Amino acid sequence: MNIPDKFPAVLAAAAMGVYLLVVVGATTSLTEAATACGGWPACGTGAALPTATAGWIALGHRALAVVVGILVALSAALAWREGADRRVRAALTVALVVYPAQAGVGALVAVGDLPDALGSAHLLIGVGIFGAVLAALAWWLETETGHPDDAPDDFEPGTDHLPPVEDAPEPSIPSATLPRLKATAAAYFRLMKPRLMWLLCLVAAAAMALAQPVATDGAPGFTPPVVAATLAGGALSIGASGTFNHVLERDVDKRMQRTSDRPLATDLVPVPHALAFGGALTLVSLALFWTVNPLTAALGLVAILFYSVVYTLVLKPNTVQNTVIGGAAGALPALIGWAAVTGEVGGGGLLLAAVIFLWTPAHFYNLALAYKDDYERGGFPMMPVVRGETTTRRHILWYLGATLVAAVALAAAADPLGALYAVVGVGVGAVFLWAVVRLHYEQTESAAFRAFHASNAYLGLLLFAVVFDALVV
Repeated sequence: MNIPDKFPAVLAAAAMGVYLLVVVGATTSLTEAATACGGWPACGTGAALPTATAGWIALGHRALAVVVGILVALSAALAWREGADRRVRAALTVALVVYPAQAGVGALVAVGDLPDALGSAHLLIGVGIFGAVLAALAWWLETETGHPDDAPDDFEPGTDHLPPVEDAPEPSIPSATLPRLKATAAAYFRLMKPRLMWLLCLVAAAAMALAQPVATDGAPGFTPPVVAATLAGGALSIGASGTFNHVLERDVDKRMQRTSDRPLATDLVPVPHALAFGGALTLVSLALFWTVNPLTAALGLVAILFYSVVYTLVLKPNTVQNTVIGGAAGALPALIGWAAVTGEVGGGGLLLAAVIFLWTPAHFYNLALAYKDDYERGGFPMMPVVRGETTTRRHILWYLGATLVAAVALAAAADPLGALYAVVGVGVGAVFLWAVVRLHYEQTESAAFRAFHASNAYLGLLLFAVVFDALVV
C-alpha cells in the first residue's frame, strides 16, 4: 500500500536518521573512531582527510548528520505547509532549533574541548531530538487516521461480551491407539508454548553473552555447562509456565476462536495430567538452574510464578495494563542469563530486560488488534477492547520509540556491542516503524499481523546481533 501523503514518510525517515546518529554515538567501537579524526568539520586542522578507516567512519557520521539535519528541516517545513496540528509543529520546531546545538556539541567532542562532566550531553540531546520527531509522527498519525470515539464505554473485565464462536473448527481427535498417542504427545508439546521458547531462550543467551566480559573470578562464568543448563532450564521453565497457563484458562479458551483447539479446551489432555506435567517441568527446570547457582534458580521460580499466577490470574483478566506489566515475564530471562554467568543481577542484564519489557506492548498490541473480537469474547480487557483501536495504535508507536531508546542505552553501557548491533538495530527498527505507520493507515487484520511479525523480526535479529557482537565480532 502507498501512504496517501508524503509527510509521514519524511517524518519516519527523519526519525530513523536521527536514531542512526544516536546509535552510532552510543556504540563504543564506533565512537572510538572519532579519535582517528580529530578536528572539525574534517580531520586535523578541520580540512584534512582521514588517514585510516576509523577516521572515514567518523567523517561519514558527520556527513550523515548534515543529511539528517536537512530531513529534520524538511519535516518542519512540511508541517507548517500541511497545516499540521499545533503539537506536531511545536515538536518539529523544537527538534529543528535543538539540532544545531547537537551539532555544536558534536564538534566540541571531536576537537576534545568538551568537559568530561558533559560527555553524555551529545547522546542525550540526540535522544531528545529523536523523541521530538517521533512524537510529531505519532500525533500526525493520530490526527489523520484516528477515530477518538472508537472506544467502548461499557466493557467490564471478566464479562463475556460476545457469544462463543459457532464456526470454530472442531479438532479431530484420533481414536486409534498409535495416532492418538502421537496426537497426545503433540498436545503435551503444545502445552509448553514452544513458539515462545526460541525467543525467550535467545534473550537469556544474549544476556549471557553480554555478561561474559564482566564475570569476575569465582562467578560461574560463560562455560558450556553453564550455558547448556541455563538454556535447558529456561526452555523447561517456559514450558511449565505455558502448561499452567493452559490449565488456568481452559474454560475461556473454549470461547475463543484462536484457542478453542488447545489440548485442555478439547479434553485431549486431562487437567490432573497437565498439572503433573507442569509440576515435573518446574522441578526439572529449577534443578538445572540450581546446578548453575541459587540466584538463577530463584529467578527461574519467580518467572514461572509471575507468568502462571500474577499475569494469568491477576493481570490478564483484570486490567488494561496487563500487557505492559506482564512484560516483566519476558524480561526475566535477561536477568536469569546474566545471573547464570555472573552470580548477580547487574546493569547489563537490567538494561536488556528493559528493552524486552518496553518491546512487549509494541509487539503484543498488534496481536491484540488482530484478535480484538476474540479477546472481547473471552472477557479480557486488552487495550483495543477497552480503549479502542486508535489509542492502541498510538501506544504501539510510543512503546516502539521507548524500545529503540532502551536499545541505545544498552549500546552505550555494553562495551562488546559495535557496528553489527548498530546496523541491525537501525535497519530492522526502520522496518518495524514502517509496518506500524502502515498499520495506522490500513487498519486491517493483515496490517496488524505484518506489524506483529516485524516486531518479532526486530527483537530476534537484535538479540542475534548482541550474541554475535559479544562472542564473534
